[in-house]
Amino acid sequence: MPPDSPSRSSPQTDASSWRSHLLLAGAALALLAGVGLLSSDSGEDARPDEATRANAPADPRPSRKGTTGQSAPQTMGDAPRAPRFDTTVCWRELERFNEAVTLDTFREWAAPLLASGDPLVRSYLKERLSELIGNDADRALQVMDWAREAQGKSFGVFMMALRDSEAIHLPQVSAKLLDIGLDDSIEPGRRAGILSALDTQKQLEPAALDRLATFAKNPASGEAGWAATRTIARVMKRDSKQNGDISAYMDKLLTISVESPDEQIRYLGQMMPMHVAPILDEESTARYARILSTEGNEDGRDAAAHLLSMSKDKQQVLELFTKTFETDTSECVRWALFRFSARVAGKAALPVMANMALIDSRFQPLHHDFEQLYASGTLDFVRVWNNLPEQDPFHCLDRHD
Repeated sequence: MPPDSPSRSSPQTDASSWRSHLLLAGAALALLAGVGLLSSDSGEDARPDEATRANAPADPRPSRKGTTGQSAPQTMGDAPRAPRFDTTVCWRELERFNEAVTLDTFREWAAPLLASGDPLVRSYLKERLSELIGNDADRALQVMDWAREAQGKSFGVFMMALRDSEAIHLPQVSAKLLDIGLDDSIEPGRRAGILSALDTQKQLEPAALDRLATFAKNPASGEAGWAATRTIARVMKRDSKQNGDISAYMDKLLTISVESPDEQIRYLGQMMPMHVAPILDEESTARYARILSTEGNEDGRDAAAHLLSMSKDKQQVLELFTKTFETDTSECVRWALFRFSARVAGKAALPVMANMALIDSRFQPLHHDFEQLYASGTLDFVRVWNNLPEQDPFHCLDRHD
């Protein structure tokens, strides 16, 4: 059963107290990484080597832990304890970083911390940079310029910080980000990251939506076209909760679904509307019917059956499912047509489902299950679905349902 569907919360308590907890938690995780119980995504040791330590930017102020930067001995009663994590330089530097860094010094200070290869450090740097950007357009544009030339992991830190900042919603910032993302002089993978940073927009203006869709259909768009399609769909989901009208987004996604020569981009455009469960109007019904009958990828035809089950014209869809079941030999597509017939017409779909079971005998036990559930008085499709003894008889649902 397809799910209908992290929000980043900002602590309202004192920021320095929150970061202290983060540093302690990070130190513990870094220690586990050091003994092989937790590995970083880069496969590198979480602790920087001596060269990294020697090249770390000088702290402009004395360390609160002493001039050497080492943790001061702690005591519990009269028993002294050894300094904690004094070899885990990245976390000690993070605490100093948190107190003294500015936007102008961020890249210099962040370089040795990024060299640690620790994803926890990158996550911290991303959040700290996002705070430094705030709601300032000039700062956001400055970080955007950094990202264009960034190397290695720093690109991801810069883009994610920008994506999560308040400034990303300022018109001049989002417009500039779109311009850069559509700049064909930039490497495709980097363009994909830039366009993905737009997916937190509250809405897309018609001109921006049109530019993203036109780019996604371009045969040369590649992974950046895939990212553009996903951005359209994610903003659609957010905007649907605010305004309810998703017709402009649906139009663009359906156009991509039919016109893109890239199968993966087409499929993304075909299936992403499932996350907003749209009620299809006459035009959208006709366009998904075309996908059901012409799409070469069975996953796309499967997604079309799902979405057609939410059409206003239930009789037309039931007739279409009946005809398509006869001609489409994919068992996964047939399973979609069979079960979504029940979604379209409920108990009234049983004769159609019985005919499908005559065409393909594998569906006879499944028809019996539906028949028994309806006879018991269970009518709601979700309840019928949840009470089926077998929901994935052909192992089709791991793809998107």
